[in-house]
Amino acid sequence: MAIVAGVDSSTQSCKVVVCDAETGEVLRSARAPHPEGTEVDPESWWRALCAAGTGLLEDVDAVAVAGQQHGLIAVDARGRTVRDALLWNDTRSAGAAERLVAELGGPAAWAEATGTVPVAAVTAAKLRWLADHEPAHADRTASVMLPHDWLTWRLRGGADAGAEPVTDRGDASGTGYYAPAEGRYRTDLLALAFRGRTPRLPRVLGPFEAAGRTPGGALVAAGTGDNMAAALGLGIGDGDVVVSLGTSGTAFARSARPTADPSGAVAGFADATGQFLPLVCTLNAARVMSSAARMLGADLPGLERLARQAPPGADGLVLLPYLGGERTPNLPGAAGSLHGMRVANTTPAHLARAAVEGMLCGLADALDRLRDQGVRTGRVLLIGGAARSPVVGEIAAQVFGSPVTVPRPDEYVALGAARQAAWALSGRAEPPRWRATADAAGIPAPEDGGAAGAAVREAYAGARRALYGV
Repeated sequence: MAIVAGVDSSTQSCKVVVCDAETGEVLRSARAPHPEGTEVDPESWWRALCAAGTGLLEDVDAVAVAGQQHGLIAVDARGRTVRDALLWNDTRSAGAAERLVAELGGPAAWAEATGTVPVAAVTAAKLRWLADHEPAHADRTASVMLPHDWLTWRLRGGADAGAEPVTDRGDASGTGYYAPAEGRYRTDLLALAFRGRTPRLPRVLGPFEAAGRTPGGALVAAGTGDNMAAALGLGIGDGDVVVSLGTSGTAFARSARPTADPSGAVAGFADATGQFLPLVCTLNAARVMSSAARMLGADLPGLERLARQAPPGADGLVLLPYLGGERTPNLPGAAGSLHGMRVANTTPAHLARAAVEGMLCGLADALDRLRDQGVRTGRVLLIGGAARSPVVGEIAAQVFGSPVTVPRPDEYVALGAARQAAWALSGRAEPPRWRATADAAGIPAPEDGGAAGAAVREAYAGARRALYGV
């Protein structure tokens, strides 16, 4: 029996699952924490992978890494990191993103070139920030990698083994200097972002192409970004749309054609199978609930109980959940705020309900943005840490105005990486047909036809317009 491993190196932790390569059955799993912050020493990710992988990775036949997207790892000519990695949620590069957009001729020019309009999270914006604020570090930068690229490189021995940095088209499509519709890097945009510098970029591998082997002999697959891996782990098909409620919130769907949204809301990513993955991202998802629980002196189950006690719309109380700034809409300097407070709705139950609704309204807007780009959205799959709360699924059906399927809780990013490893090991044209992971009893659409949810969304949109004009 062939055995494969999938690694999910996320913002918060490293998860490793070991699976039967033919069936996808999970044989064992482990995790290790990552340090907090928006800039992190990549060695801490390697230590977490080693800790989580102890006793798990020694006998696997193949392994793949899925990592948080967009982060910037600058490496010098000797393979040493120039500085701590800048993560996707570091918003210092917001001004750099705005300048880059203007320099190329506006959002439409970027959407046409790369499918993505730069915002603070995108790697190109972080390169501009590095060039302008730390030019000595920029001058030392000989190559640039994404988090999953760097861990894949380390698995193969890194600089000591002379390993060549590689990536895949899915993760590369989030850099701002890769054109997924053309399948190539735009080195002119790399130079624009990095003030004329053109560091070495990882070679882009095909979906089931191998990157090499570990020093122990295990095959190392190309790896991919976390959202691309989640899609592969869920086995989504045409018409499926995934709403993921992790540290950030994302809504994405599989598409046979690339997208180019000049508004910048929809990122025109590639996926891990050779197709495309149009995606909308919000910076604030599960932490909205944990922050609200902390405000109320409650735990998450307590917050869920409170949320059930308030009516849809929380009697007019609206939470704009921009606790860490926001990406969609593009408001990097925004803060969270409460609107519509009255004597009757200033209760713990109303705040709990407003927190869940505010989180979900941002994702409902994301679904609308996908539809605006002609992306078909049929079944809605709700995944991520916050999706494990039953009340979140129930309120999601109301706010989205559609049926919602909540798959059984699982590590879909790590499973997707493991499935990619099995694909590379097999050498076949299609990924292995693992058991369906998305089967679950659905939450039906609201009986009122979505009227209550529409009212919630209108109140949310009104508060957003009043404060930010968008």
